Amino acid sequence: MNAYFKGLLFLLFFIALHHGYELTGWHILTPICGVNESVFQHLKMAFWSYLFISLAEYLTAARRARKQGDYWYPRLLATIVVPWVAMIIWYLMPALAGRVDSLAVEIDWAIFATYVTGVAGAFIERGLKESPPLELKALIIVFFLISVFLYTWFTYNPPYIDVFVNPETLKG
Repeated sequence: MNAYFKGLLFLLFFIALHHGYELTGWHILTPICGVNESVFQHLKMAFWSYLFISLAEYLTAARRARKQGDYWYPRLLATIVVPWVAMIIWYLMPALAGRVDSLAVEIDWAIFATYVTGVAGAFIERGLKESPPLELKALIIVFFLISVFLYTWFTYNPPYIDVFVNPETLKG
């Protein structure tokens, strides 16, 4: 699939997961949809969005995909990495511009960063066309399973420590 088209699909899946639980109230969507505006929930939505796009790509191009012996390894690795790419790209704005008081600018940046993340994921998986060695395949599977566990577990049981601590909460 074209990387730029995949980036667009990633953005659309991400938007659907961002608002899916809020719009439906269906608790079955809790493990994959965002349930609040935390950084973690956005990482989770990026993970599931990329996985669902890879699954859709596999189903729509099944014959061609099955001819590729190692179709899933590059996509699973990209699925694992994409949330962290999203975080790196999204945090460029607060790092360079500080706090932005315009909701429109923040939303525009979020849309742009999400699209670029999807494109980056496609480039990452494209760069891994060769069959990975057995050790890397094992690591990909282990990290994928750990990611599924963490994104699900921490949705219901947030960790005691967040990605960032608000300095205001440290004042005593």
